Amino acid sequence: MTSKERMLCALRREKPDRLPSTTHGWVGYHLNKYLNGVDQLTASRMLGLDASIPCLPCTEEPSPNWRIEIKKSTGARGFPLHRHFFHTPEGTLSCAWEIEETTGWMVEYLVKRPEDVDLIDKYMPIPKVDQAAVVREYDKLGDDGILRGLGWGWQAGCWQNAAEYFGLQPLIMATFRNPQWVHHFLQVLLKKKLRFVEESLTGAKFDLIETGGGAASDTCISPKLHREFCMPYDRQLHDAMHAAGQKVAYHTCGGMMSILDLIVENHCDASETLTPPGMGGNVNAVEVKRQIGDKVCLIGGVNQKDVLDCGTRESIRAEVHRLFREFGPGGGYIMAPSDHFFETPPENLRYYVEAARECVYC
Repeated sequence: MTSKERMLCALRREKPDRLPSTTHGWVGYHLNKYLNGVDQLTASRMLGLDASIPCLPCTEEPSPNWRIEIKKSTGARGFPLHRHFFHTPEGTLSCAWEIEETTGWMVEYLVKRPEDVDLIDKYMPIPKVDQAAVVREYDKLGDDGILRGLGWGWQAGCWQNAAEYFGLQPLIMATFRNPQWVHHFLQVLLKKKLRFVEESLTGAKFDLIETGGGAASDTCISPKLHREFCMPYDRQLHDAMHAAGQKVAYHTCGGMMSILDLIVENHCDASETLTPPGMGGNVNAVEVKRQIGDKVCLIGGVNQKDVLDCGTRESIRAEVHRLFREFGPGGGYIMAPSDHFFETPPENLRYYVEAARECVYC
């Protein structure tokens, strides 16, 4: 099988020739520090990985009702500070984040008052995917892996997107103090996301679309909150993506053991990132496989810090084989780190690939 055939076979919950081994994308920091700044596809080919390449080339028409102003400075802690202002006919929204070489973080959220959501609803534009550019990336990738897209917004899932705009802790508190407003917020985001799916994802040449987000993990919110404020919106979004001809991977980058049934109920095709306790998640591989492994494809599971960053050839091989024994039976499993890695030596990635190639289906 080619890498693309192998991964698509696993996404159909079937048994490929061997265990697919990929990454949860790459960060520029790692590519620049360890791989001479090559792009993600070149890095995957160099190391023998089954490529999983993110791609979402978008264009956005300028709007007099949503004028963007950017101011750059230095924050209080010495990091670069980017502050964005979004000017509308009824007021200005603003947000800010600090950035360093590996990541960035919000220091000022976009939504500060309940009525700010109405400005987003009325004036925030919805970009369009450049489908010709997607085709070019798909053809460039060829048989070496799958092309992944995203939904509209700062994050693909409605709950995660709202958390990015408002802050997770305030959003949780609002579900108790003003649940009607939270539902209004989520409905505004869902409406825009559904329009994006209809206008930009229908027929687009992606192999998989990522939705969800870590803020919906059961290490962040309770199953009760997830059932009310995540699952119904996720399901509508996933059903629309299926109608547009796309497969969906639902991302919970923390805990999932208490929401396994809800992950299935949201109609996704795959569940990721199967984060182990050592990386802040709570996944028990045997239980996840037993409960939902025949219903969705499973993606992830590798502890990128303790295994890939710090492991030896022998320890990496042992962990790959263990995960294959626990997640792999019957197929439907794509092995990957549970999130991005930053300091993994390329040689350790080669050991990871080497071990995965030993995991052959009968």
